[in-house]
Amino acid sequence: MSSPDGVMSPSDGSNYLAVDIGGTKLAAAVVADDGRILGQGRAPTHGSGAEGLFSTLTELVDSTLAEVGAPVVALGVGCGGPMELHGESVSPLNIPQWREFRLRSRLAERYELPTFVDNDAKALALGEGWLGAAQGVDDYLSMVVSTGVGGGIVLDGTLLDGAAGNA
Repeated sequence: MSSPDGVMSPSDGSNYLAVDIGGTKLAAAVVADDGRILGQGRAPTHGSGAEGLFSTLTELVDSTLAEVGAPVVALGVGCGGPMELHGESVSPLNIPQWREFRLRSRLAERYELPTFVDNDAKALALGEGWLGAAQGVDDYLSMVVSTGVGGGIVLDGTLLDGAAGNA
């Protein structure tokens, strides 16, 4: 699991719930602290209004957790932006029903887990530094070109947030 500055902590045998919220698909996975995917699922990004989409998301998360059956210690979410710093409120450009949607607190309340929400491209940057092409590199840029376009910047081993969390 990464600390707020993007540095990985030592392995402790814990599992984490990872969620990706995209313009066309939602994905969830239970990930071991060594990066192994223990179980995963996907669903299309649809639902009737904000609550319908949130319901689709929680059904996906619930089924992924049930499939794995192992406890998780935290929930991490990558979501398209823009958003408030630390993802308390999200307004993904490709998900019009979620304008100023209170994602982080809603998920934290439902799953009773420490919950972290950040821009999906910034999450990608952390992943590349952890297990990907940027392992051992202190300065790099990761780019997402999908339904949307975004980037995450790591300088001196620290993930940049920018003033409002949308760097």
